[in-house]
Amino acid sequence: MKKIISVFAFFALSLSAFAQESKPSVEVHGFIRNYYAFDSRKMIGLTEDFFTYVPYDVENVVNTSGDIIADVNEYPNTRFAALTSRLWVEVKGYEVEGWKVGARIEADFYNGLGNDKVTGTASMRMRQAFVTMGKGSWNFKAGQSWHPMAADMPDVFSLNTGAPFGPFSRTPLVQADYKLGAGISFTAAALWQMQYASNGPDGKSASYIKYGNTPEIYVGANYKVDGLTLRAGVNMLSIKPALKDAQGFRTDRITTFIPFFYAQYAKDLFSVKFKTVFAEAGDHLNLNGGYGVSKVLEDGNREYTPTRNSSSWLSLVYGKKLQGVLFAGYAKNFGTSEALAVDSEGKLVGYYFSGNSFDNLNQMYRVTPAVIYNLGKLAFGLEYEMTSVQYGDKTKGMNLATGLYDQGLHWVTNHRVQALVKYTF
Repeated sequence: MKKIISVFAFFALSLSAFAQESKPSVEVHGFIRNYYAFDSRKMIGLTEDFFTYVPYDVENVVNTSGDIIADVNEYPNTRFAALTSRLWVEVKGYEVEGWKVGARIEADFYNGLGNDKVTGTASMRMRQAFVTMGKGSWNFKAGQSWHPMAADMPDVFSLNTGAPFGPFSRTPLVQADYKLGAGISFTAAALWQMQYASNGPDGKSASYIKYGNTPEIYVGANYKVDGLTLRAGVNMLSIKPALKDAQGFRTDRITTFIPFFYAQYAKDLFSVKFKTVFAEAGDHLNLNGGYGVSKVLEDGNREYTPTRNSSSWLSLVYGKKLQGVLFAGYAKNFGTSEALAVDSEGKLVGYYFSGNSFDNLNQMYRVTPAVIYNLGKLAFGLEYEMTSVQYGDKTKGMNLATGLYDQGLHWVTNHRVQALVKYTF
């Protein structure tokens, strides 16, 4: 009996030693952020219009004589709020069997507010919630987090963080990183859609990827040494825009690719960042774009053609206590890769452009100088943002061969002045 007890005791001790684990630490962080903004004209925006995309096109009102009275979208507007204040909890220092495990859950308070018709008290919403695991050269992440193409952001303090000149998306994902050595690593991720979803026949919806049964796939390479960081990768999305029509179930599918490149260099008080993306149907990443029907087949199925959009930004920052920041972005809509299909009445069979923009957008740019004064954990900022968009005249019709409104081109500009008061804890 003693020998049996000794064997069990030895086995228990061995298991205990094998499954040694450290005790994690839990930290609570966050910030109180107050924005104060003035716009010279109406903008497409979210979060009480603090997250701005593009200014509305000219919409003239005429009198009975045909004279233009006013552009109804050229109307100054002001707002301020603290609803983008944030809380997050981080778990660090937990290690089991050589695996370093961490976690983060993050929330802010703007959910429920978004436009002129929705007012009241904002409610909490989840921004991120993920677990990380690392051992040796491998690191894994599972949960909701930043899309690998959106993780590196410019240094503007505006809530839009440079959108729509760069990808912006937090999404459910499973991500793996492998360190090769000498500053080189590789990233692969399988992603799903939730808040940031593709547009389609039923509007913005995650159903297109759900019934496509294919996750979004990202693969990329990274290089980091001293103050230099380089990233390059490509993203693939394959969705089913429609499932059924009068002729029965369909097998429609569109597959698109988005390559990108990112570079950053930092030394002492100076930092420069650059990102460029060439997107096919990048609306699910908050880029300008979409797709349309290029052909209707005899069995009712449809073929699709994506829009092509080039988006780039550059950001410069200098200083520590007093910081000067400059952001510049440019985006160009190249239209669809194939001609768009029309029905017997000459109307588009289907064209689905990003909801945060307009399909007659031809090109746009933004320039944003800012100054930030950091007083310990307290920050004060003042920012000027000029966003200018070239629109085509919709009354002259779309060029179906290119998917562009290329006649009656004209520029529309919004001037924004924004202030910030932020305390981080």
